[in-house]
Amino acid sequence: MEINEGNAAVRVVFKTRDDFVHAGAVQAKSGCWTMLKGGLTVNASGPAELYFESENTSVEIWVDSVSLQPFTKEEWRAHQTKSIEKARKKTVRFRAVDAQGNTLAGATFTLAQKRPGFPFGCAIPASIVQNTQYQNWFAPRFTVTVFENEMKWYSTERAPGQEDYSVADAMVAFAKKHNIAIRGHNVLWDDPKYQMDWVRPLNYEQLWNASNRRINSVMSRYRGQLIAWDVVNENLHFSFFEDRLGKDASNIFYQKAHSLDSNTLMFLNDYNTLEQPGDPASTPDKYLQKLREVKAYQGNNYNMAIGLQGHFSQPNIPYMRSTLDILAGAKVPIWLTEVDVTKDPNQANYLEQILREAYSHPAVNGIVLWGGWHQEGCQIMCLTDNNFKNLPTGDVVDKLIAEWSGNVVGKTDADGFFEAQLFHGEYEMSISDPTVNSSSVQGLKVESGSPHEAIIQAQV
Repeated sequence: MEINEGNAAVRVVFKTRDDFVHAGAVQAKSGCWTMLKGGLTVNASGPAELYFESENTSVEIWVDSVSLQPFTKEEWRAHQTKSIEKARKKTVRFRAVDAQGNTLAGATFTLAQKRPGFPFGCAIPASIVQNTQYQNWFAPRFTVTVFENEMKWYSTERAPGQEDYSVADAMVAFAKKHNIAIRGHNVLWDDPKYQMDWVRPLNYEQLWNASNRRINSVMSRYRGQLIAWDVVNENLHFSFFEDRLGKDASNIFYQKAHSLDSNTLMFLNDYNTLEQPGDPASTPDKYLQKLREVKAYQGNNYNMAIGLQGHFSQPNIPYMRSTLDILAGAKVPIWLTEVDVTKDPNQANYLEQILREAYSHPAVNGIVLWGGWHQEGCQIMCLTDNNFKNLPTGDVVDKLIAEWSGNVVGKTDADGFFEAQLFHGEYEMSISDPTVNSSSVQGLKVESGSPHEAIIQAQV
């Protein structure tokens, strides 16, 4: 795709009998060809028309080599399965020996996964701290969490200079007690409507001082205790700080954040990149452009990550995959950070589709659901009822947790070897051999990365 002058966002749209379906977007330029990669789920039969549109009506759009590749649902699922086998598992070959180093045929290996390697979690509200029933439901399922509001600026400094971290501290203590990792959400939020009444009227110097105080305060307090910081939330869609402090405000905040907690990943975190192909503010191109801008500011050269909120209605799974493919080119960690699905008769089915696609994509490093329980009703998506009995969405979560983990039992062959394909994670490995009337138990960690195959020698 190319345009005759300048650069402009171009979207691809299919017109079906009943609707216009956005399938992708790209920042097209003059003087060079740019590939537009996208996808769509077809829910209608009959002819369709293909359009390329831009809000810049003065440009000519040139398109060449249009290609559409259809897939059946079965083919799509088979590709997911194959990708999971490659990205989330490792082939491990075990060899059983006795105290003299002799191999043992027929020895039994039992491998029980104690903790999955892929971070899968859910948001929590403050109510979990006082609710044992909620804790008992939550802690066995999830290995990572994020606080809905309790670490945000408007929760910790409601009046200038009067900070209160007691609620956030209690939630951190709960997560640590159960070995649950925490995403820091968020340091600052670029949406004007979430600024406190005392922040909005501040002048240039006052806002800089207040913002710096906020960054120093929250990041110094939780330095080294979190796995991520959403430093300036939703700065693809909004620009409160840039409008007041200059176009480099976010870049400066990220630089300062890194200096305060250099071993923790700094995230961009925004919505609609995965879930809404028609949103021009957060296309994959726009996301990568913002990432490059932050990293390029005054030589910023530190680890950053991509946070995709994922607030879905009816998901476009092919577009989701194409977006993840594009973002993977940045070669930084990608997380789905706030996944939920609007209320719909197909809500649970849609959630399963989204989670399977995310988990199967090798560039995705973690998933966090936005499904915190509230007695008065969840914001968008609930996983349980008020008695902590799973709703259909909760059943989907439990089904996938079980599918992506599990125990393995097997016996060594005549040469003393046993081979298994294991999901990444931490295991308790037990070996027993009746011929020598002996057994042993030890820990085993199966991690991603090369080599894909590993050989473990275990003594019975």
